[in-house]
Amino acid sequence: MKYIKSLFLIFCLSTGLAYGQANPKSLRLFIIGNSFSQNASAYLPNFVKEKGVELTIGRAELGGHTLAQHWGYVEAAEANPEDPKGKPYKGKSLRMLLSEGTWDVVTIQQASYYSADLESYSPYAKKLYDYIKKLQPNAEIIIHQTWAYRSDALKFGRIAPNQLAKNQAEMWERSRAAYHTIAKQLNIRILPVGDAFNTVASDKVFGYKKDADFDYANPVQPNLPDQKNSLNMGYSWKNDKMAFDANHANEAGRYLGSLIWYAVLFKESPLKLEYVPNKVPAEFAAYLRSVADKTIKNLNANK
Repeated sequence: MKYIKSLFLIFCLSTGLAYGQANPKSLRLFIIGNSFSQNASAYLPNFVKEKGVELTIGRAELGGHTLAQHWGYVEAAEANPEDPKGKPYKGKSLRMLLSEGTWDVVTIQQASYYSADLESYSPYAKKLYDYIKKLQPNAEIIIHQTWAYRSDALKFGRIAPNQLAKNQAEMWERSRAAYHTIAKQLNIRILPVGDAFNTVASDKVFGYKKDADFDYANPVQPNLPDQKNSLNMGYSWKNDKMAFDANHANEAGRYLGSLIWYAVLFKESPLKLEYVPNKVPAEFAAYLRSVADKTIKNLNANK
């Protein structure tokens, strides 16, 4: 029996059935998140245009916002619908936005800084889940697994009150565990963007490596360190000063995140997608498509 199951699994993975049978031709997607969800969904419109699929996206996204903050706005709006504190989404409440038609999928996520701290999810993830289901009972709720900061970040996300992750690997491991715990509790699917980022970061060939020859203490404009294969914004020049963002995704990171979102939402292999952003080299883009494909298959195989 185990042998038959193994053969069936191999067949599924090799033929693409691991993505599921359905491939919707239209989708109404509502995203509750922050800049990380904006990053990870950036190229969804390009992919669906390529495939001739109709996609409508609704957004309740505020920079740096946690599950607790989003829920706080719900409480304020439910207590008093006229309270401006409950309408932070361009003058609208979450109830107002979720009530604009019928949504097929609604995504939630934790803010990246708190993503590795399991306690920070409760009770807010469950409260948001129940609230969404009350307003959109037929919508599938999916949790977006965010990514760890780049290996040379000055600090990493919180794993417990007054305790930060020591490095990129620990932030990924702890955040991954937290996301999977919440997904299991709520019985919902995961958008495993964080896993895909980690696969690239830990790759001996394609993984980003800090430029050891650059003088970070005395940079000379417009020179920048070599940041080949980085998935994060990293170093840039702004107002005659060298800025550093180890957290947010650059074009390659947004591309990888969007590949994951497309594959999960439309149940189709990202290997079939042709669109590539101008700033992502063709070879690296092909590698990222393969990473996205393997990430989805690994997730489905381990259910």
